[in-house]
Amino acid sequence: MVMFNITETTKPHILIVDDDSEIRNLLSRFLVKHEYRVTAAKDGREMKKALADWQIDLIVLDLMMPGEDGLTLCRKVRAHSNMPVIMLTAMGEDVERIIGLEVGADDYMAKPFNPRELAARIKAVLRRVEQGGTPNISDDEKTGRYAFDLFELDPATRSLHKDEVEINVTAGEYNLLLAFVSHPQRILNRDQLLDMAKRRSAIPFDRSIDVQVGRLRKKIEQDFREPTLIKTVRGGGYMLTADVTRI
Repeated sequence: MVMFNITETTKPHILIVDDDSEIRNLLSRFLVKHEYRVTAAKDGREMKKALADWQIDLIVLDLMMPGEDGLTLCRKVRAHSNMPVIMLTAMGEDVERIIGLEVGADDYMAKPFNPRELAARIKAVLRRVEQGGTPNISDDEKTGRYAFDLFELDPATRSLHKDEVEINVTAGEYNLLLAFVSHPQRILNRDQLLDMAKRRSAIPFDRSIDVQVGRLRKKIEQDFREPTLIKTVRGGGYMLTADVTRI
């Protein structure tokens, strides 16, 4: 899995999934030049890791790949998310296009294709997404509360409670905590946290996440100077140590 342009300015984050390394690299560099951040994956395994590690805005997904093919992967995405998907295939028959759209793809392009046309379609799909809300949030994130330690985080009301008493958190603190409870006991680096919590990428030496973590610790740790819930991982980032359950 390769990341392109992850640490630059605020741009939509595109995930390219294709087993052809030449297509991945050429398309990635083309999209970076057109103001996108890009992560490239060669198969379903790398695709799943990218979706777990980053806040992806749209997937460009090849239909024919070894192992799990694009249709299978698209169905799995659609099972828990409305994230936009544009499918690519070497096949040009209408039946393939229809199958792709039936499993939930938002658009379809046959190879060989003009990268400029793909960029235009990506822009159009993202515009529809923006006009219609934010569909690339999983159904699991929209319903149910997250319980950890003595706390409950409620996405429906964007609120945090401890022993049924509400704790005042800012929008930034809420988004950061949601990123942690969605990925418990996993090391998240600053780029990932910025991507998940703030919907933007980092700039060099950006330490805003460190400041936000410090503020959040003051609200949830017994002793913010000796944190046990949100641990600092030297050289890695941060990790929520608590078990998280959905209620």
